Amino acid sequence: MRQKIALYLDLIRWNRPAGWLLLLWPTLSALWVASGGFPGWHLVAVFTLGTILMRSAGCCLNDVADRDFDKHVKRTAERPVTSGRMGVKEALLLGAALALLAFGLVLTLRPETLAWSFAAMAVAVAYPYAKRFVAMPQAVLGVAFSFGIPMAYAAVIGEVPWQAWALLAGNLCWVLAYDTEYAMVDRDDDLKIGMKTSAITLGDWDVRAIMLFYAVFVGLWGVLLEAWQKPVLLAGLAAAALQALWHFVLIKDRNRDGCFKAFRLNHWVGFAVFAGVAGSYL
Repeated sequence: MRQKIALYLDLIRWNRPAGWLLLLWPTLSALWVASGGFPGWHLVAVFTLGTILMRSAGCCLNDVADRDFDKHVKRTAERPVTSGRMGVKEALLLGAALALLAFGLVLTLRPETLAWSFAAMAVAVAYPYAKRFVAMPQAVLGVAFSFGIPMAYAAVIGEVPWQAWALLAGNLCWVLAYDTEYAMVDRDDDLKIGMKTSAITLGDWDVRAIMLFYAVFVGLWGVLLEAWQKPVLLAGLAAAALQALWHFVLIKDRNRDGCFKAFRLNHWVGFAVFAGVAGSYL
């Protein structure tokens, strides 16, 4: 039983919390903005647990969808489904159970949030297969990883105003930045197996594009949230920008280890922005 549990935890990347933190920080930021301050423990708990559950369910689906590709990539060859330690049906059942638990949490929110959750699920399911057909599938992931923003607004005010979609667009640029860094790690393997990624599509422009994505993310959120009037938020965005500059140092030579380190550190970028947003309402 312990071995089975360990296998399940490996499948959902339990020992790598950076994955769900990348989803959590922009979602919590949106909750604070929509609420004009602390949104209450119920919303914080539901969106935090829901984020963890849905990210874990997404890992199950992604590993099943990519099982024939992952075996050819150094970083992913030993994943449970790819290595044969877990069957496809078992992985899908685990993913479905986790998604069902997340759905149960959504049922405690406004009906408008429930409606948007179906759209979020559709995008999440589409992403693993986008890598076969879309030149920059990271954009699809960006929408999936940003959908907590409109859902947060729907949960707080019962609608999704233009500001929520604009914040989503800015956050999508951040996802493009960090997931292109991630794709740079596997570029050689992905070229061999015919996988489409932003790192391959952008070619020699990859590093410059990543820095542009970071700049648009920080700049757009700053404008939308009127950071020039909020010193704490301005400090948070400045901290995020400084981290992005550090990432440039890590990725400029396109070294595999440097790119992977930059990707893994991105949750601190999101935390800096969230700390600025939450602090600006104190």
